[in-house]
Amino acid sequence: MEHIFTNSIKEVLLRNFANNSDDIFEKSQLIQYINEKTRSAGRGSKARSSFANLYAIYVIIEDYIANGFDKEKDYTKYEGAKFSNLLTRAKELPFGSSLQNHALNNRMNSEFEKFFPTSEYKPILRDLVTKRYWINENLLNIKVGNANFNIATSIIEIINEYTKTKQDAFQRFVKQCEALQVIENTTPEKVEEFIISLLAPNVDARLFEIVSYSILKFYYHDQTIIWGYEMDKLNTENLKLYKTGRTNANDGGIDFVMKPLGRFFQVTETLDLKKYFLDIDKIQKYPITFVIKSDEEVEPLKKKIQDNANKTYSISAIVEKYMTCIEEVINIPILNIRFVEAVRLGYLNNILDEIVMQSKVEFNYDESIDEIIEEIEE
Repeated sequence: MEHIFTNSIKEVLLRNFANNSDDIFEKSQLIQYINEKTRSAGRGSKARSSFANLYAIYVIIEDYIANGFDKEKDYTKYEGAKFSNLLTRAKELPFGSSLQNHALNNRMNSEFEKFFPTSEYKPILRDLVTKRYWINENLLNIKVGNANFNIATSIIEIINEYTKTKQDAFQRFVKQCEALQVIENTTPEKVEEFIISLLAPNVDARLFEIVSYSILKFYYHDQTIIWGYEMDKLNTENLKLYKTGRTNANDGGIDFVMKPLGRFFQVTETLDLKKYFLDIDKIQKYPITFVIKSDEEVEPLKKKIQDNANKTYSISAIVEKYMTCIEEVINIPILNIRFVEAVRLGYLNNILDEIVMQSKVEFNYDESIDEIIEEIEE
């Protein structure tokens, strides 16, 4: 399958392998996998970026090159890269600060197997006892005719180019938000249209989490609760929604926390019941609200989760225990309704400001606005 970034992949291969580049593109399963994982390059900042699995490949191949194994040094005698070093390096890469260990440990291999079910090779080899890792060199050495070509440095170049493309897209996104801040009082309809466009199933998971939080924060902002320990000393307090950390962080399944009610919110894009139940287990079956990146109606969503649970767990009491922990399901249509209500209450500018602030934190962005303002105003 070819897409916009495929041309960039082929350009790297042509630069490094000249007339053999097309054969290498067709024969390399690793290149084909990367081609599949970089489809979002042409879709701007809203599309899912898939950095975790790409960076798992990247850091192991980077270690492979650093130790000279792309220059015919014997890789079979190598003691392997340390897991801690690989994960630290992955977190240093652009967009990598909140990466977890799943891609290195199993997720990348599992997904590769789905793309190439008949392949005899696993990309990432590991020793669970020593926690040492290797790239499967069989996937790096590609035979074309009577010649063998090592594609290690080309893979690093390809992933670097993809990262740069996504960085540029996110920078344009933040600048667009900043530009809208300038005109938000004169043309609020442009701001509304822009934010609504971010509530879509194909939006990058991190952006969806940021926008969801920004909307819900100001939707709940004016709602109050009366509480206290004594009837004659009651407190009236506004509901406050807090973001607990970076998006996709390993934080125990809690993305937002609401005070003073103590409600937990988890943002997700999957309908895999195991993920839902894992989140519930992480917080000891404390009630949790799921914000789901889906246009599907709430009741069918909940029924799908329950039907899948019934297939997995044969005991109704277990299924019901988990289902009662789902305090509320908020889908994209509900987020749209709550956005409209928050705008009606006068919080459009606050929502946009929150999106800008959270995006800059998430994407480590710190640049001033430029001529893009003129493009937005036209």
